[in-house]
Amino acid sequence: MTKDDVLRMAQTAGFPTTHHLSGRYDIAGQSVARFERFANLVAAAEREAILQMSADNWYKTQKDYDDAIRARGETK
Repeated sequence: MTKDDVLRMAQTAGFPTTHHLSGRYDIAGQSVARFERFANLVAAAEREAILQMSADNWYKTQKDYDDAIRARGETK
């Protein structure tokens, strides 16, 4: 995940971002690098959860598996 990806997602989520004259951005007063590390930790945890889901279940088709992964992202 790139810094641009993290910045774009933070902006989409409504975090205030600041572009400094030096060309540096920050998000809610924090460096983009700090948010980038957080985003990478979240992505790694999600990958591990999906791998565990795969190990725990036998899906009949690829579509069943795809649907199960997409269902993880649905808000309740």
